Amino acid sequence: MAASESHTLLARPAFDRPVKLLIVVSPYYSDIAEGLLKGAKTELRAAGATFEVVEMPGALEIPTAIGISDRHSDFDGYVALGCVIRGETTHYETVCNDSSRALQLLGLQGLCIGNGILTVENRAQAEVRADPEGQNKGGGAAAAALHLIALARKWGSQSKGIGFKPHGEDTLIADQTNGSDIA
Repeated sequence: MAASESHTLLARPAFDRPVKLLIVVSPYYSDIAEGLLKGAKTELRAAGATFEVVEMPGALEIPTAIGISDRHSDFDGYVALGCVIRGETTHYETVCNDSSRALQLLGLQGLCIGNGILTVENRAQAEVRADPEGQNKGGGAAAAALHLIALARKWGSQSKGIGFKPHGEDTLIADQTNGSDIA
């Protein structure tokens, strides 16, 4: 059973300048959403991050809200929180697949998103995963966003350079084929 497995948790990243995140949560199952939100807020506060929370009707609207926010605000990252419980129709697969795919596409475009949208077979699974004292998937999603922000800041500050870089005399390399110097 997943509740009894142990998992490796990475050390919380440290930041040298403020971090601001948007938590987008669907309160469709309000008690599950509350647990996810509590875990996410606790993790972000422990990292010294600030955050805002917005609610969306369901999991399908979460990626759209993040995309709109990215175009119109200045958040460093995002935490997506919600829950989809399998029902009697194929709507479950549509919601799970499309919300996950949309978040992944936004991530591949450079957004730092922690995905805490639970996709479960039943309410009992959701309760264990949402519980901050249980699997704490809300806290895990917040931690994922923080790690992505740290990575983006690390590599975002490195310049790959454009065009030519001047070299001093000590950077000349001898061309072994014709004896001339190459800068």
